[in-house]
Amino acid sequence: MKMMNVDKMLAFAGDFGPQQYILMGLFSVINILSAFHYFAQTFISVLPNGYECIATITNTTSNIQRRSLSNMELESTLVKSHHYERCYSQEDQNLLCQNGWVYTLDYNYSSIVDELNWICNDAWKPVLGQSLFFIGSVFGSMALGILADYIGRLHVLVLANMLAVLGNIITFLSNSLPTFAVGRFIAGIATDSNFVMMYIIVMEYIRPNMRTFGLNVCIGFFYCIGCMIVPWVAVYSQTWRTFLIFITLPLLIVLTFYFIVPESAQWLISRKRIDDSIRCFQRIAKMNGKTIPDTAIEDLKKYCELNISSQKTGHLIGLFKTPCLRRKICILIFKSMVITLCYDAISRNINGLGFSPFVMFTITSSAILPACLLILSLQDIVGRKAMACSSLFISGLFTSITGILITTVPNPDVYFTLALALIARFGITVAYNSGAQYAVELIPTEVRGQGVAAVHVAGYAATFFSSHILYLGEFNRALPELILGFLSILGAVTCLFLPETLNRTLPVTLDDGEQFGENEGVCDFACCLRTQATSSTLQLVNSATDMKSHGSMQV
Repeated sequence: MKMMNVDKMLAFAGDFGPQQYILMGLFSVINILSAFHYFAQTFISVLPNGYECIATITNTTSNIQRRSLSNMELESTLVKSHHYERCYSQEDQNLLCQNGWVYTLDYNYSSIVDELNWICNDAWKPVLGQSLFFIGSVFGSMALGILADYIGRLHVLVLANMLAVLGNIITFLSNSLPTFAVGRFIAGIATDSNFVMMYIIVMEYIRPNMRTFGLNVCIGFFYCIGCMIVPWVAVYSQTWRTFLIFITLPLLIVLTFYFIVPESAQWLISRKRIDDSIRCFQRIAKMNGKTIPDTAIEDLKKYCELNISSQKTGHLIGLFKTPCLRRKICILIFKSMVITLCYDAISRNINGLGFSPFVMFTITSSAILPACLLILSLQDIVGRKAMACSSLFISGLFTSITGILITTVPNPDVYFTLALALIARFGITVAYNSGAQYAVELIPTEVRGQGVAAVHVAGYAATFFSSHILYLGEFNRALPELILGFLSILGAVTCLFLPETLNRTLPVTLDDGEQFGENEGVCDFACCLRTQATSSTLQLVNSATDMKSHGSMQV
């Protein structure tokens, strides 16, 4: 089925007026809400700064043993010793810690970890809950993505955010691992669709040459603000349950979108609901103070009648039938898995670097805005391939250096460590935000929707391992950084085998996808190719000039 081009109709209705400003404002709200929802799990189960075991020895009524370690001391011990030196052996813990634990809390914020004593032998419990969040996101991305093709983008946007409300309510009521796991799974279902559906709607109703700028500015500023604020919402809340209330209640605002946000016109047209799509355009025109000519409406109806067809196009399986296209899709899937996994893990790797995790998360989140601005300024110059390779390599390099520093230097400078972590977060944010466009351009048009969804879901599936990689820090503090650094660098290397898409005619059919970029070398980048092309053009011009001067050529 052909995608309906609604840009001409949008021009009649107004393609960058008051209605577009309202939509961008609402998209900015969605960015803040989705940042709160996604990173809430980090602060629901943030580790306490330190803890004491109040231990009464059996058969001794007066002898009370205490063990207290600060977070810094714990991390130093863990690099050199076995996991249970931090918490006693299993036998000693059962014997000694009968009177419970006393916690040293950062900013007096109490998480589920200290409330339910999920430390030492129970430290795997919050990890499992976070893993189920990402399993939920895989199911949600697939199920809600399919549902959006049947009931519409706006309905799924609202449904996803209400699922986030439900998941957070169940999490709020948790007093045990099973309830906590169910709550995080349902909350995870909302992830992605609670943001992407609004992205699609806003992108469709903005003038084409303003889409990249408008959308990236909204994401860069407001997602960055959401990430920087969320730790301090937790601090202000003091307890993880109150924190959940504060980040859940604003999600109810999305219910009002039914009265403000128009449904996707392209989706309505694809479902043969032409009159409904026209009403959406008329609603936009009214808000923008414009009138759509009757001739334009009739032309749209005729265009839809001629172009809407029930004929089926290619299927997802077609991407894997031919060798060259199969190689590209497998690389895209692997790249998506690496980027999404590393983005999540690096974003949430905020413990043991010498700063409060709240401060650490805020500082590293400040990298989101400059990352978006860098993409806006450079991606159409250096190309998709160079942007993906360089950003992944930089992130992997500085993440690995952080791990090596923690392992080899007894007391590393905390500000130097912070600088390394900030650069790593900057690099992976650039890779994450620019990666989606690369996949959209490489996958042939006739299977683009299915292909992009498959690549995206594979990335979310990989984040299941994010919490487990971070948990390895319980055994050796440097392991998470070394693993994430290696994966990022490996991802950068595999990107070298993808073709450039900048200023190219993109593949439409599966056959186009098979042939696309097959004449390129591993190190052929858009900026280099442009230089070569310019040099070749100058040589031709000079040659023509010389020939003209000798009378051998007439111009």
